[in-house]
Amino acid sequence: MARVIVTGGGGQLAGEFARLATTGTDELFVATHAELDITSAESVSSYLDSHPADVVVNCAAYTAVDKAESEPTAAYRVNAEGVAVLAREVAKRDMVLIHISTDYVFSGTARVPYTEGDTPAPQCVYGETKWQGEREMLDSGCRGIIIRTGWLYSSIGHNFVRTIAEKAQRGDTLRVVADQWGTPTYAADLAAAVMKIIPQILERRLNGEVFHYSNYGETSWWEFADTIASMIESASVVEPIATADWPTPARRPEYSVLDKTKIKAWFGVDVPDWELSLSRCLHEMGLIKD
Repeated sequence: MARVIVTGGGGQLAGEFARLATTGTDELFVATHAELDITSAESVSSYLDSHPADVVVNCAAYTAVDKAESEPTAAYRVNAEGVAVLAREVAKRDMVLIHISTDYVFSGTARVPYTEGDTPAPQCVYGETKWQGEREMLDSGCRGIIIRTGWLYSSIGHNFVRTIAEKAQRGDTLRVVADQWGTPTYAADLAAAVMKIIPQILERRLNGEVFHYSNYGETSWWEFADTIASMIESASVVEPIATADWPTPARRPEYSVLDKTKIKAWFGVDVPDWELSLSRCLHEMGLIKD
């Protein structure tokens, strides 16, 4: 039975790992920032020494995409330097690191799903710092893999699904960008997939591989929002708008659908359709009744 440390406790993905910790299938430690600060070698070393484990799953990240444009140093410190610190400490102990990255490493100019072999070309500070974090891990010499995901949401914490659902429940008219395409990812699905592949990573001693995981299908932010409103039987009107009508400090990819062929072929993981997973999440939130 693998012993697993998850960083970024308090975030939505780490929160889904915390739920899995109650199943008893693995020994899981979900560490908050106060317990394990990935930007501090002293903090990382102390935690890893006091919690001997086989695998570290790095969910810690600076995820304020727009704020990163005015705080590039803060974003770089967590998303790049923090990964380098964590990877070095993991390497010293011959542990395995599973680092969670993002679809924002891509330019968004493609019109077919991005594969792991496509060249990153981030268009914003957040994407650039996450890509730098990938390179820091690969350069560190530590054993492990990178998993890119996108449009992450959960029944835990603040995210697009909760925001839209709350506004739709009030009957607000919603204006949502319709010309950015991707695939939502239910954090519970990603956490379950990671736990499934951990034994295989340890057995094969995989190193340096990159994988993609999001739910199946593709959609726009507008269709995503409209589906949320429909599923909770809201009468809200969801209006499609163009990116130009909703300017933001950070440039988002126009298209960031991820190809999941590799992760399915290597590990046999389940990749549910995005609408099915959204329904499960809304049910978990109590917004869809039995």
